[in-house]
Amino acid sequence: MEKARLHVVIEGIVQGVFFRASTREEACSLGLSGWVRNCFDGRVEAVFEGERDKVGQVLKWCQKGPPGAMVRNVEVNWEDATGEFDSFSIKY
Repeated sequence: MEKARLHVVIEGIVQGVFFRASTREEACSLGLSGWVRNCFDGRVEAVFEGERDKVGQVLKWCQKGPPGAMVRNVEVNWEDATGEFDSFSIKY
């Protein structure tokens, strides 16, 4: 399978609604690696790497988020996979 890397920045009501923890659960369930973190401006940023179809699935999930989130916009940047991550983590 073709590997892909996706960098997203998610805007809306995405902090204080377990967005990071839910993103980690979703990414791990799909076998993806990377990270997610809160931004100081209220957005959430994440990088995912793995099989392209699985990365596409997590993108669809990010466009709605967990219950309680209200996603207004997702900035999407597809990149070449680097293989630099061993797991998916929450950055603080």
